[in-house]
Amino acid sequence: MSVLLLVRHGQASFGAADYDALSETGYEQSRLLGAALARRGITPAAVLRGGMKRHEQTVAGLLDGARWQLPPAQVDADWDEFDGDGVLEVLRPEFRDRSVLANHLAAAEHPGRAFQALFEQATDRWRAGAHEGEYAESFRAFGSRVEAALGRAARLPGTVLVVTSGGPLATVVSRLLAGDDSLWGRLNPVMANSAVTKVVSGSRGMTCVSFNAHEHLEHDRELLTYR
Repeated sequence: MSVLLLVRHGQASFGAADYDALSETGYEQSRLLGAALARRGITPAAVLRGGMKRHEQTVAGLLDGARWQLPPAQVDADWDEFDGDGVLEVLRPEFRDRSVLANHLAAAEHPGRAFQALFEQATDRWRAGAHEGEYAESFRAFGSRVEAALGRAARLPGTVLVVTSGGPLATVVSRLLAGDDSLWGRLNPVMANSAVTKVVSGSRGMTCVSFNAHEHLEHDRELLTYR
């Protein structure tokens, strides 16, 4: 049997020049999670991560907090997030000019909510599959690579820590709970940064036994973020 601890990366730098880098809050979220896992006596046999900067920096924060002495994390780019910018730009090509998007959001009463509404509209169109040729990676192709990454991780023995993003996590959980991607649109927006989803792989296959656990953040509401 193997146990997969699937971690969503810490908060990225929304609105900054390099979104892919963790914010200060994102690094602290990661450090607190590492410390919490270590206090529970958890030491992973292996660490996997996607190939994005926010995945790498989240692993660094986890190791800082836990003080684990482990081999370097294995990189599996199939755990990477989908191209959110590209999906949004297919819906609204004018947003390829970031100043147009910034002005659009600045004019909204609640910019964060306005962006979330746009993003969900864009991902709904992407997931529907009727316009696959317009995307660099279709939703179907995205799901296939995430499922392949999950299968590889599940073949590793012991407790395996995987650092990934919200989109892949929503795919994993929806397919394990519903057998398809029907829950993806409901799961993706509610995952907290640095939250842990636990999947057990045994003789009966894979089972999701917990989702979006973020107790390590609940002492400070300022640390609880979702994008």
